[in-house]
Order: sequence, then structure tokens, then C-alpha cells
Amino acid sequence: MTSEQVPKFLTGNEMVAEAARVIDFHFMGYYPITPSTEIAELINGMKSQGEVSTVLLPADGEHGAAGACFGAASGGARVLNATSANGFLYSLEQLPVQAGCRLPMVLNLVTRSVSGPLDIRCDHSDLMFALQTGWIVLLASSPQAVYDMNIIAVKLGEHPEVRLPVIVASDGFFTSHQRQSCQIFKEKKDVQEFLGPRNDTITTLDPRKPITLGPYMNDPDLINNKYQLHLAHEAALKVFRNICKEYEKRTSRSYDPLETYKLEDATSALFLINSAAETAKDAVDHVRAEGKKVGLLKPNILRPFPFEDLKIASHKLSSLVIGERSDTPGSSGGPLSQEVRSALLADHHCEISTISRVYGLGGKDFREEDAAEMIDLGLRLTTKSESIPLFGFIGTRSGVPNTLPPQVIPILEKSQLISKLVSIEKLSPGSSKQKIKALVADPSLLVARPKRISPGHGACPGCGIFSGLDQFFKGIEGDVVVLYHTGCAMVVTTDYPFSAHRVTYIHNLFQNGAPTLSGLVEVFEEKRRRGEIQANEDLTFIMVTGDGGMDIGMGPTIGTALRNHKMIILEYDNQGYMNTGGQLSYTTPYGKATSTSQVGKNSFGKSFHHKDTISIMAATGIPYVFSAIEGIGTDLVEKGAKAQWYAKNKGLAFGKILVACPLNWASEESKGLEILQRAADCCFFPIYEIENGLTILNYNPEALGKKVPVENWLQMMGKEKHLLKPEYASALEEFQTEVDRRWQQLKIKSEHPLL
Repeated sequence: MTSEQVPKFLTGNEMVAEAARVIDFHFMGYYPITPSTEIAELINGMKSQGEVSTVLLPADGEHGAAGACFGAASGGARVLNATSANGFLYSLEQLPVQAGCRLPMVLNLVTRSVSGPLDIRCDHSDLMFALQTGWIVLLASSPQAVYDMNIIAVKLGEHPEVRLPVIVASDGFFTSHQRQSCQIFKEKKDVQEFLGPRNDTITTLDPRKPITLGPYMNDPDLINNKYQLHLAHEAALKVFRNICKEYEKRTSRSYDPLETYKLEDATSALFLINSAAETAKDAVDHVRAEGKKVGLLKPNILRPFPFEDLKIASHKLSSLVIGERSDTPGSSGGPLSQEVRSALLADHHCEISTISRVYGLGGKDFREEDAAEMIDLGLRLTTKSESIPLFGFIGTRSGVPNTLPPQVIPILEKSQLISKLVSIEKLSPGSSKQKIKALVADPSLLVARPKRISPGHGACPGCGIFSGLDQFFKGIEGDVVVLYHTGCAMVVTTDYPFSAHRVTYIHNLFQNGAPTLSGLVEVFEEKRRRGEIQANEDLTFIMVTGDGGMDIGMGPTIGTALRNHKMIILEYDNQGYMNTGGQLSYTTPYGKATSTSQVGKNSFGKSFHHKDTISIMAATGIPYVFSAIEGIGTDLVEKGAKAQWYAKNKGLAFGKILVACPLNWASEESKGLEILQRAADCCFFPIYEIENGLTILNYNPEALGKKVPVENWLQMMGKEKHLLKPEYASALEEFQTEVDRRWQQLKIKSEHPLL
């Protein structure tokens, strides 16, 4: 029965994609987050070349991706997803629903530290949240295991005694980006034969057999549902063994629920999962060479937990050191420790001494010497001659109490920020559509205003974020508090222990910035009302978003706008998710090539038009909305001043600025301002404002005789040049038609007295 295998030298993420190639899932819903993002990118590349037929849906966030996967699975599809860390937590609400409705699918959890503070490297703090979801959890300790587990997961989840969704957990970067020699199936048909057809007893796509999926279920029915879920997990362990035996016959690779390493005569052992267990094998070998009897326990399945296997395997041990790449603050060991100890406690003949050690949080390397330290603790524990703490950390270092990083950048003084370079003039009601006008000093004087973001950040050469933000901040008088969504502007300015911000800075989760800042705005007003803050104290609250933050954060932002808090939201638009490497955002232009909208024989780039964020925000009824670019005189400075006036006097102001991104655009670094100007001249990015519901066109290239076709702009954009080729003529025409339609609508609004 052995199937022919071919050698490959691939990473864990690449092996997920290779598994997806031979499985050929019906559907994949996803959202980019490091370090799992590559999976969707790789499969998208396969799709563009016609190598898979999988439908790929780029959701507006992980919660939406999980919902899309639930819907697809309800129709009897084979479904895939991939996520990490906070993205996994954002989708967490959906996961018990998927398990409770018994809808199989596969989710690759590429483990990463959970914020805060933000850390993109590996630990298992996200994985431990999976234990209560009702999903089966498989553990892949190597790129080879990642491939095999994805195939096994499909067959396991779809088994009629199981019918559950399955997580395949692999370590971020240590496995996802580690390249190893691997074996993959030569023929897709061998995998399809192994899996067999998906046979669903129910589907939402058969109108002749209508079903109710996810009903309102009350006492006493829900407890029966949960009991059935429990029985499915009990069956899953047996089914997993059988599937792995069948898989071993085809591949010669075995995956026992609990793998043991040199445990035959061991008196002490380590209990570790995933990549750390592979590292620890070397330490076990070295210590055994010294004549010490040590071994290793490594589970390949975490849910259902291999309870009986652990009891049998550990029965002769005197001590066990449980290593965890996560912590449960306030507990003497994390979830793994509690699970292992409960199994040992149930073995009435067991007299094993156990201790727990946390290692590798935030991606700290777990090295052979760390495993050796754990082994030494276990051997000392067997002697019972000294008191060893039940719980502790490996690899920490003590800091200096009650100290803060040095103040490298001089603090901004209020006198520096109130220089009266910008003033606001109210217009008479009948003079024009505009309600207020900003009067700005000569640009040579504006240059003297101190920067609120200092030089020294880590942005790419040619990045337009900070020159754009600086122009906007030139129009802001006085003290500010800024909140940044996750994105390039956040990542490159706050590399601990340093910060490029000279003002108070806050960061919260990618989608939740606007509500966070609105809470602070309201507390400021309330404390000022109570006299806890001086009545003449004045702060302007500004949220900076970009890199797709107005996709995942759109819902919370609309809620904030509808409440009309007195604050400013400023979106820098670089037309992609650049903080995760250049995936498509909803602001990405039509036809653009990104890592998740690739160009190939079956695709021409992004398949839908760019999001009109300004119109969406204007529809909420907030008092002031604007768009801007650098380079049109003092337009951006004036709009900063007007946004501040509205935020002080009327409510929420929203602005969107197009910023150059040579890395994302594949454009020349020195051509940034010219590219921005062409974006305005072709009307792809019109410059206007909506003040109290009335539209004012600030820049009309038609009236100035400067209007050019979209292709004149695309010529300078390396990742959209392909649209100028003859084979993409229809796509270019579609792009131009949509840009013209939006421009005509905007002109009509600007000419109408009520719009």
C-alpha cells in the first residue's frame, strides 16, 4: 500500500500549502497575521497558476474568516483556515459554534505569543485557548509532521464517529519558517484515495432536505449536545490511532497519540510539545551518554488528551518535568501541567514527583542547554534530597526594580506646540458650502514647529507615512494623545525599550483602536468635569490607522463614529497590509498584484474595487471627513487644523491620506510625490472634504486641464503595470470605468447645494 513519495526541502508553512495542493480544499477563508500569513499566500499562488481549485476568501478580519469557514463547512465543503495569536483569539467566539454544530474543517494554528505587549514570535499562549473550544488539536513538531497532520486531520474530522473540526498546531518561525528535508506524495490521487469522498449526513445546500443548523437549544437538550461532543472526542482518540496506522502503511511515518523517546529504563523524563521536544531529544542523548537514565514524552494529539497513554508510559518514572511555552498567571503551572498531573493522580500506583517550568515565551529560543537544565532538575528531584520549587521559569533575567528606560528624546513643552501658526475663521452662512476656513502661516514658518515623531524610526526608504503624518500634525495646536492601530507606523516607531513618539502613545488590538480611544476621550471629559483635571487643560485625541486597519477595524470605527466622540481618526492608505508583508487590503486598487492576489494564467490581481472609506465614514453623519495627499500646498495642514476644530467643538473627524509605499507599489523611492499627484490627477484618489454633510472638491484636475487616464498613474506602479498589457485590456477598462463613475458622482455632489 506504500504510496510513492518525493523529497522536498521545505518549511512548515510550505508543507501546509503542499498538503492543501493534494487535498484540494473547496474553500479557504483567511486573514493575514504573522507567522501564518504565508500559507494563504502560497495557496493563492497555486490558485493563480491553476494548481488548485480552492476558493480563497480574504475576510475583513479573523472573526469574519471563521464565520465564512463555518458557512462553507455547513455546505459539506472541505475547508481550510490559518491564523495565529490574537487573530486566533479574535475568532475564538466562532470556534465552539463550529464544534457544537459538528462541522469538520482544518485550521492551522501557527503558534505565536498573544498581546500585550505585541510580540510576533512563538509561544503557546494562543494554543492553550483552544483547549475549551471542542476542537480536536493535533501537534506538529516538524515541517514533515505539519504536512502529514493536515492530511490526517481531514480524514479524522470527517470520520462518522467524530465529525469535528481539527486544529493542526505548529510553532511559529521554529517550524513554520524552518526548512527541512521532507517527503510528500508524488500523486494527488493517492491522497484522495486515502481520504475518500466527503459524505455528510446533513448539508445546508439540499433544499429537498431542509435542516435547522444552530437552533436555540435550552435545558435539558444542551447537556445532551455536550455529552455527544464528549463521546465524539472519546471516539476520536481511537479513530486517530487507526488512521495513523493506515497512514503509516502508505508513508512509513507513524504518529502515536503519545510519542516516547528512550523511556524504556528511564527514571526521569521531560514532557514537552512541538519543536521544543525535538530540541530536547539531543539533550536526552547527551545526558544518556553520561550514563543517566532519562527520557522524553511528546504528545502528537492534545485534544482529546492521551490520558491512558500517559498513565502507562509514565508508570515506572520517579520524576517528571513538565515544560510549558505558556503561563497561567496565578497558577502553579499552565494547562499542560494540570492535565499531566490529573492523569498521574488518577493512577493510584503512581508516585511520580512532578515540577513545572515555563520556557520560551515571546519566541525566546529553547536550546539544548535549557533542556539539560530541566533534565538536571528532574534527576535532582528523584533523589528527594532537596527542596525544588514546584513551579518556575527557565531563561528569565532580573531587571532593576522601579526603573524606566531613559528619556532619550527631549519632552515637548506646551509653549513649543502653541505657536499660532494656524487659525480658524468661521465663514458667513451664505458665502459657500464651507463652514470654517483654516488660515495657515507661510510654510517656511511651519517647518520650525517641532515634530511629534522624532527621526530614528525604522520605516523603509521612501515610506510616505511619516512625512504625511508630520504635515498633518503641523496643523494641530497644543498637546495630543495618539493611539496607533497595529501597522507599519506602529511597528517601526516602538521597538522596545525605545520609542520615536514625543507625545503620549497608546496601542491596542488591530480592530479595537477607535473604541479604546473613545473611552479615554470620555474619561478625560468626566475627570475635567469633576475637577480632577484642570478646566483649562486641553488635549486632542488622535487615532492613526492604516495597513488595512480600516478593514478589520471598520465595524468598531463605525460604532465610534455613530456615537460621535470628540476625536480624530486619520487613516494612512498605503494600499495593502504592509506590516504583514504586502497582502491585499480592501483599499488595494483593482487588479493590483499582491501576495494574496497574484497574477497568473487564472488571475489578474485583485478582483474587486478599492474601498471608498471616506463615503462610508461620511454616511455615519460625523461633522467632518476629508481626503488629502502631500504636495498640494498647505492643504493637508489646513485639514489637520479643521479636523482639530471639529474634534474640539462638534465631534468625530475622519481623514484619509494616500501615502507612498515603494515596497508595496514596486515603485521608485524618489518618485513618491509624483505618484501621489498622478493618483489625484487621474481621479483615483480625489481630494475633497465633506463638512456637515456638504461636499467640497478641493482639487479638480479637469478644471485645471491636468486630468489624465488611470494608465498614466499605473505606469509608475510596478505591481499594476501588467494591466497595461493587451491581455488585460478588459480589466483596465473596468478599472477606468469605475474611477470615472466615482469621480462623476463626486462632482455632482460638490455642485449640489444639499450634498
